[in-house]
Order: sequence, then C-alpha cells, then structure tokens
Amino acid sequence: MQQARINKEWHQDHKMPKNPTVEQRSSWHEEHQKYCSCRPMPKTIIKT
Repeated sequence: MQQARINKEWHQDHKMPKNPTVEQRSSWHEEHQKYCSCRPMPKTIIKT
C-alpha cells in the first residue's frame, strides 16, 4: 500500500479559511487535489 504524500509547502501557503463557505471549501479542495496527495477529496465536496 502506497503512503500518501503531503506537500508541506503548499499547505503552509494555502490555509483553509476559518468558517469557509461551501464555495471556498470546494475551491480549496480542488486546488489541494492538484498539488497534494495527502488525502482524498471529501465526499461532501465532490460535485456530481
């Protein structure tokens, strides 16, 4: 099983806002998925 890799620099530069809106969460997670593989996108964010 392959261990997820965290992009520490990306996380330091791209903090999730406090009390984010759904749009902010969605946008953050979309960018996160491009630059980091530490965890999958939450099912509540995945667009159907």
